[in-house]
Amino acid sequence: MRFEHLVQINDPLIPLLDPLTREQLWRGLVRRAEEPTLFVLALEGATVHARERSGDVVELVRTLDFGAFTVDDRVRLYPLDRTETRTAATDRWPASRLTIRIEEPGPDALFLRFTYESDEAEADGELDAVTATLRRRAYESADLDTVQRIRELAQRGELG
Repeated sequence: MRFEHLVQINDPLIPLLDPLTREQLWRGLVRRAEEPTLFVLALEGATVHARERSGDVVELVRTLDFGAFTVDDRVRLYPLDRTETRTAATDRWPASRLTIRIEEPGPDALFLRFTYESDEAEADGELDAVTATLRRRAYESADLDTVQRIRELAQRGELG
């Protein structure tokens, strides 16, 4: 399965919406990687086991605790550009990837592009249309929550 969508961050047509800088947006994405419990509602706990660096790229090795199950993943942070999360497959979760890319097509125009990809189990076949639609809606809702949380952190001065 592959799903991709854009979330507009700054909109000059909405003057009451405080604009974010690329740096604030990036710091918010880093915070999401380092402290995912602030951003993921069903997440009960998270442990960062290792932080590895290769040039400018930082990789976090984490375990996410959802109560009934845990997920191991790796998050690569490409400064001021994108985060890439690769989740290992379990008996309850397919291997999956999430890329969150900052896009700036023009001055003061910032977007986040969320790209979800997953390897569904061979035995399960293709996702049915209803399941795929529900999953997409859940992703969109979670991503809008992420942006809202980044805005709240910025308003409190926590993102510079």
